[in-house]
Amino acid sequence: MYSSREILQDSSDVTKKICKIMMSCPKLGLDTMLDQSGIRVSTDVVEKVLEKFENAGMLAHRFFEWSGKQRNYEHSVRAYHIMIESLAKIRQYQIMWDLVNSMKSNQMLNIETFCIIMRKYSRAKKVDEAVYTFNVMNKYDVTPNLGAFNGLLSALCKSKNIRKAQEIFDSMKDQFVPDLKTYSILIEGWGKAPNLPKAREIFREMVCAGCNPDIVTYGIMVDILCKAGRTDEAVQIIKEMELSVCKPTCFIYSVLVHTYGIENRIEDAVDTFLEMERNGIKADVSVYNALISAFCKVNKFQNAYRVLNEMDNKGVRPNSRTCNILLNALIGREETDEAFKVFRRMIKFCEPDADTYTMMIKMFCQRDELEMAFKVWKYMKKKQFVPGMHTFSALIIGLCNKGDVSRACVLMEEMIERGIHPGRHTCGKLRQLLLKEGREDVLGFLQEKMNLLVKEPLWDTEI
Repeated sequence: MYSSREILQDSSDVTKKICKIMMSCPKLGLDTMLDQSGIRVSTDVVEKVLEKFENAGMLAHRFFEWSGKQRNYEHSVRAYHIMIESLAKIRQYQIMWDLVNSMKSNQMLNIETFCIIMRKYSRAKKVDEAVYTFNVMNKYDVTPNLGAFNGLLSALCKSKNIRKAQEIFDSMKDQFVPDLKTYSILIEGWGKAPNLPKAREIFREMVCAGCNPDIVTYGIMVDILCKAGRTDEAVQIIKEMELSVCKPTCFIYSVLVHTYGIENRIEDAVDTFLEMERNGIKADVSVYNALISAFCKVNKFQNAYRVLNEMDNKGVRPNSRTCNILLNALIGREETDEAFKVFRRMIKFCEPDADTYTMMIKMFCQRDELEMAFKVWKYMKKKQFVPGMHTFSALIIGLCNKGDVSRACVLMEEMIERGIHPGRHTCGKLRQLLLKEGREDVLGFLQEKMNLLVKEPLWDTEI
């Protein structure tokens, strides 16, 4: 029986309470504050909180450890996976592998665990470590299968290591019989290289192996051809698809609309959109975003706003990407007042993402309106959005340019406390300002803080 204090509360309310505590409480006092709150956690709550704080790895880990000790609660596989991704993002690989060992002890490891780690290593340009992760799976009692093989190839291709991926594919394709997904991964990788002849070669090899292309493969080929400037070929593929069983999807049309936008072929972009609708395909947010982007490219903002209104009429909800396309175009034309109007309008319909907040903060800093930048920062905190490295950096650099060393240091300390490693440019800016003011003591203090997190220098001595 639960006492009245232990009655299960609505998970969204509990999540909000925990996030509020974590946003306001110093990391070292977090356990005490959470203990005193009397909050009971559930699997759903822990996963949601970890997702909220994915950009603050060490703070998220503190909560992860605290929640793991709570009565009648055990971490889910998903909670472990979110935490592993968060730690890998800030290169806390030792703690990450500690979690893997913990999952092994609890017999919770699966293929996806290792795919996540391979992706993160690849993104950090640690190719050898990604391959090692694949090779070490057997030692963790997880047998690598075709899914894991595809996971490794995908991780390498997405981090622009297609040659390594091809080498591994050639050496292991007898061990893991490739499927359609395997070939699609390689085709996309060579397309991004870019190496269209090699992409075509793999496509032919796929067909010869008895793997007929599906909608995903066709989408990849259309994307590759468009980016290679072979738009007419891409259009031909789409026309062939329209006459076949494998009909083109919204994604394929959005690629073509986006390409026409880049090429300033606005009439073709609109015609493609209308043709899609004539073919009975209902537009989703990705196609609308491509059309808005095309109008922005040729500075036809009124048309872009009309598309927004059509989205509203058709019941298609804009997303953060919609907002960012408009903001980026307006700020690029130095129409900053209009950009702020769009921001205020859009946040009523969609949740801003890290790029949205970073763009707005950077914009106000460049306009020498730091207080407005802080208003956006406070709004972000109010929405319990945890800033990442780029958002912190935008405001810190703005403060440095204004000579406000005190507030810049406070933000830098908060950034480090959250387990976020500052970029070199940000470090260099603040370091120069502190040295200019003779504040070597503050430099030392921040370096000590950083040393508690990672064994990497905070300051680039060459700057």
